[in-house]
Formats: sequence, structure tokens, C-alpha cells
Amino acid sequence: MILRILPLLLLTCLLPDIYIYYWHLRKPTIPRWAKVTFWGPTALLLFFAVWLTYTESLTPENMDAIVLYFSAYMLLALPKTTYTLVSLIGKLIGLIFPPYRKANTPISFTAGFAVFCMMICGLSFGPTHLKIQKSEFQSEALPKEFDGYKIVQISDLHLTSMKTHPEFINELVRTINAQQADAICFTGDLVSTDVTELYPFVDELSRLKAKDGVFSILGNHDYMTYAKYMTPLEKSKKFHEMLDLQRKMGWNLLQNEHKVIHRGQDSIVILGVENDGKPPFPERGDLRKALEGVNQSGPLFKLLLSHDPSHWKRKVLPTTDIQLTLSGHTHGMQFMIGNWSPAQYLYPEWKGMYLEKSRGLHVSLGIGGALIPFRFGAWPEINVITLHCK
Repeated sequence: MILRILPLLLLTCLLPDIYIYYWHLRKPTIPRWAKVTFWGPTALLLFFAVWLTYTESLTPENMDAIVLYFSAYMLLALPKTTYTLVSLIGKLIGLIFPPYRKANTPISFTAGFAVFCMMICGLSFGPTHLKIQKSEFQSEALPKEFDGYKIVQISDLHLTSMKTHPEFINELVRTINAQQADAICFTGDLVSTDVTELYPFVDELSRLKAKDGVFSILGNHDYMTYAKYMTPLEKSKKFHEMLDLQRKMGWNLLQNEHKVIHRGQDSIVILGVENDGKPPFPERGDLRKALEGVNQSGPLFKLLLSHDPSHWKRKVLPTTDIQLTLSGHTHGMQFMIGNWSPAQYLYPEWKGMYLEKSRGLHVSLGIGGALIPFRFGAWPEINVITLHCK
């Protein structure tokens, strides 16, 4: 993964520093020690970018070094890159409107400092700034006995990102249980690379309680896809260990399966499919298998858990009559300002509720971080979805 982005890392580390040095530090009045000090952090970032590329292995032991590197990169390189881009744009504006030239440096510095503050915020309190998002969904197929049925959706825990704040899991469990949900639905990516991430949190996650239970599915990370250091046999062994641990926690893991929930004479169906994404993500979802045995006579409300939101338009809408789908996966790219996020350029459905006639998709921003414990704007969230008869 790091090899793919190495050119970007090198360019954003080196070019802004060359620009800043040329315009501000090459003056003879600047002491030599200041110039050497300026280049020191950049030299370290460049060295470790190359080192991580050639020693890359997302083992639990190496993740600490990777997290440290990218945290330093975000704090040092991104603000300088922002300064450089704003300054270059300002110089072009200055050619057309000369009075702007005096304001260019202060404005560029302010932009760079603002990004630095965002990075500090996103790395410090951002990963634990838990939000509760509430929404409602109406359906004609929902039986009256289920009017007001409350679902708590959680997604993308990526437990390796909890190492820096393990106490957050206790807060998360307390907050979820306080919602007194009828069902808790986890929509995939429990771990990032290895089942060992789950070990410290088994007891806490076992305390999740809902009237009809906890239902879970697998995300693309849960297949140990990114554990390149494992042999196929080791991957298979650890994958099945993770499945066993979920069941031991009391979770209903749905692998192209369904469960029927009863209220008196009425019922609804909760279905769960394995990850079904566009390449390079795994495409293992089997809707037909998940629906096997479901009574199709008359309207029946069906709730689907599917990790990747792109599954909804690709297969769910055209091939089924499933009323509501819950997904995660996007994280909102873990960065959002207002309602804008770079995630929207990758996923048409990336956050919140989407409706297509009488059918809906809800995408959670999730809780953890796939690689580093960073969130700004796209705060970790639990989603409370209340179902109503229409």
C-alpha cells in the first residue's frame, strides 16, 4: 500500500520545503543552524517513507511505526503543502491584482496553520468524539407490531485504531446499550489486518445487548486481505478464529444468511451478506443464498446488512425487493468539512440515508480508522434508526 503512494509522499514532503526555502530561507541573514533545522524533519520523513516501503508489513507490531509515521506526515507535510498551494495561487492572483501581493504570505500562512490545527484535532480528540445520529425509515411492508422498532447501527470498528484509546470501547458499549435498541447491527470491518486486534476487546464487546440480539457481517478488512505477511493457511486459521470469537461474543454473524424476528403473529427478516464491493475489494455477497427459505408470499419487510454501499445500486435494487439496506465502508474518508468530504468523489452514497422510491440505504461513517486513529468532521458515530409503518 505504501509503495503505491510513495511518489505522493515524496512530492508532498519535498516540493513544499523547496518552495518555502527558496522564497523565505535562502537569504544570507538566515542563520545556518535554522536552515539545517528546517530540513531535518523533512529528511526524516523521506527516509522513513522509503524505509517503510521496503519493509512494509502490516503486522500488529509494525502498525505502531506506520501510525507514528503518518501522524508525523499529517502534522508536518500537509500544512506546508497547503501553504505552498495557497501561496502559488496567490502569486498568480498578484500578477493580475498587484495589491494582493502583500496579503499573500499572511493568507497562505493562515491556511497552513488552519490545516495544522485540523490535524491536531483529528489526531487527538477526533477519534473519540462520539456522535449519535438519529434517523427514521417508513415502509408500507413493515408490520404494525414493528412500528417504532429501534435499530442501532455500528460499523467499521477497525480495532487496531483503538490501541491509543482502549477506554473508548467501554464508552462506546455504554452509549450503545443506553439506546435500548431492539436490534444492534454491525456492518463490517471489525479488524484491519489481524484477529489479534480483537483479543483485548472481546469482554467489552460481549456486553452489547439488544432485545433481539446483535447481528453482524464481514467487511473487506475482515478477510485478512491486507495481512500480506501471513501464509494462506495462517490467513484461513485466523479468519475462522475471528468468526468463532464473534459467535462467542453472542453476536449473530450472518454470512449470506438471514434471521426472522417475531412480534406476536408478525415478523420481519434481517439478512446479512458477505462483502460485495467493486475491485479490488472482495465480491462474496450472495443475495440469492441469503434469501433462501424466506417466505415471499405477500409483503415482508426485509433489512439487509451489506458492508459496501455500492452493492445497493449494483445488485440489491435491481435483483431484490429489500426495503432497507445498512452499509458502512466509506468512513467519510475520516475527513469532512460541513457536508463536504473527499469520499463523495469515490462513492455516490457515502453518508446518511438515501431513498429510491420506497427503498432505502443507510451509510454509517463508522467508528474506527482503517490505518490511523484520525477523524476530523467525520466523527465516529453510532446510528439510531427507527422504523415506522407507512
